[in-house]
Amino acid sequence: MYQSHFGLTSAPFALTPNTRLFHALPPHLEAIETTLAALAMGEGIIQISGEVGTGKTLVCRMLINQLPTQFELAYLPTPARSGKELRIALARELALETDGDEALLADGLQQALLARKAAGKTVVVLIDEAQALPDDALEVVRLLGNLETEQEKLLHIILLGQPELDTRLAQHHLRQFRQRITFRSCLRQLDLSETAAYIIHRLAASGCETELFHLAEIKAIWSASWGIPRLINQLCHKSLLAACSEQRQHIDRQDVLLAIRDTLGARQPRWTFPVLWGWQ
Repeated sequence: MYQSHFGLTSAPFALTPNTRLFHALPPHLEAIETTLAALAMGEGIIQISGEVGTGKTLVCRMLINQLPTQFELAYLPTPARSGKELRIALARELALETDGDEALLADGLQQALLARKAAGKTVVVLIDEAQALPDDALEVVRLLGNLETEQEKLLHIILLGQPELDTRLAQHHLRQFRQRITFRSCLRQLDLSETAAYIIHRLAASGCETELFHLAEIKAIWSASWGIPRLINQLCHKSLLAACSEQRQHIDRQDVLLAIRDTLGARQPRWTFPVLWGWQ
């Protein structure tokens, strides 16, 4: 709606994760580099956690794009409702026949992994929304992580989940699983300088040639968004809409305030515009 008004070639703040707009900010870059290093070292189970909206899906897509050629990806975007369902989902990703017999299924998976290892390939299974896995599915993940030859793992597992996964893994009965996680990264919220870099990068990557957001407006967006990229996107998008509707060529305080007022989850200012522009 506002692309032509601001001279943009694409939507800079769409909520759908777009790897073309990826900016290597420290929390995301650390998660990607840690995971790739762990895979190179042959580690079994790796965890990436982050609050809702901190960029797990985008990190996931960047990892998929950057996987070295010796790895074969099995991506499980929907959490399994049982251990058996998880094995079946993995078998389908590896193009194996499934007949419902769990013992045969487990043996078939191991033989498939051995065959790929003999051909110079190692399977990486990426499990999204891991906090929703039931206990028996987590136990299957632990058992799969134990599959190995005398020298190396047959399967690498990357778990992506919300902080609730840490809470679950802290339970005593899951201590064996917890000890199998050898590397862990946490996607934190962005600080002010990272938020500014994030906004400027996405605008530039979308064809922006002018300074649409001044530092005061960026600071207000950072404060209201708690540094969460998804909320930053929503606030910037709505601010651009507000400015476009008034036929302005830059964002002002009123545009940002309107965006904040319209966004669930945004931190609201103490005073309404134009009395004072401040946050607690």
